[in-house]
Amino acid sequence: MQKLLYLVHRIPYPPNKGDKIRSFHFLQALAEHYQIYLGTFIDDPADRQYLRQLAPYCRDICALELNPGTAKLASLRGLLAGEALSLPYYRDRRLQAWVDQTVAGQGITRALIFSSPMAQYLQNHRSLRWVADLVDVDSDKWQQYAAAKTWPMNWLYRREAEKLLAFERQVAANAGATLLVSMQEAQLLQRLAPEAAGKIGYVNNGVDSRYFDAEAVYPSPYPDSRPVIVFTGVMDYWANVDAVCWFAKQVMPMITQQLPDARFYIVGSKPVTAVLQLAANDPAIIVTGRVDDVRPYLALARLAVAPLRIARGVQNKVLEAMAMAKPVVVTSAALEGIGVDSQALRVSVADRADDFAGQVLACLAEPQQRADDNRSFVQNNFSWQQSTRELFEVLEL
Repeated sequence: MQKLLYLVHRIPYPPNKGDKIRSFHFLQALAEHYQIYLGTFIDDPADRQYLRQLAPYCRDICALELNPGTAKLASLRGLLAGEALSLPYYRDRRLQAWVDQTVAGQGITRALIFSSPMAQYLQNHRSLRWVADLVDVDSDKWQQYAAAKTWPMNWLYRREAEKLLAFERQVAANAGATLLVSMQEAQLLQRLAPEAAGKIGYVNNGVDSRYFDAEAVYPSPYPDSRPVIVFTGVMDYWANVDAVCWFAKQVMPMITQQLPDARFYIVGSKPVTAVLQLAANDPAIIVTGRVDDVRPYLALARLAVAPLRIARGVQNKVLEAMAMAKPVVVTSAALEGIGVDSQALRVSVADRADDFAGQVLACLAEPQQRADDNRSFVQNNFSWQQSTRELFEVLEL
């Protein structure tokens, strides 16, 4: 088997959030064809226990602790160096030494990096054939953040957008191929980095539809039979926080005015204070924190919502809800990377608060039924088998 260096900015396990879902499924598939040398960071001490789950897939693992607070302070060096703050955030001499020793000692000739800052570890290895999986155009995400913030954060985020785009263009120029998570993301980077457009493509995310099984019987996590609207996602991620706060404050009151029994469940780990306060201020809102299994919350809810106002790439939360045969109500930003014809499925799109409330109420007014077309769409268009086949084709170029 050929040897492959795989550099991932966050330990690819457990597969319980967007980037980890993608990086783990790629690792799982790659291990069938390559001897994997995995270099990664652990930014949550609780995740160190999962190294034993990764060991069967890897010939060697270098997993270094990354303290987010310390890393943020270190990232400020980027202001002096004139570079994106994301680069010193993920820069570590120990990982660089491991990469250098591994490439030389193992005779590695191929590499895959996951997230643009990991490309900095390959700058001394010009002979490597490597592919960059950027997933999203992160520089554009920072641009969106800047538009939603006031000074001085808007200045800092605009600067990060500018500096990170310069680095993304450098990555795309130097890599053998650069991948994004959707056609829309790939087209965006092609416009922003025209000099490398011919080497920029995409590989979709997938959904394990056997795991997200709409036929299975799940114990109800809900205390009664009131109609439930559910949102799933990690709740210290700013785009998710913004989404649920907007929904809770602007949309939910219009729903409960007409349907007082309706409940909004926010399901996900690490809820920040702003999210916890939503539940403290409104009995119709419930914040669960981390749950062992998100599937019962999806299966027994009436519908799922993704009211994201800032979004990049493909939203796994939407695909997972669709795989569970749930109707979904989303913003146009949350749907952009999926490319679904919402007219043909149980997918409703709204961007204004009153429209969003109207779409949710319309779903709640219908008899509860499975959205089997939603599940079929995911099975036909977002399988990990197809995505990993496309990844292999790119790696073998």
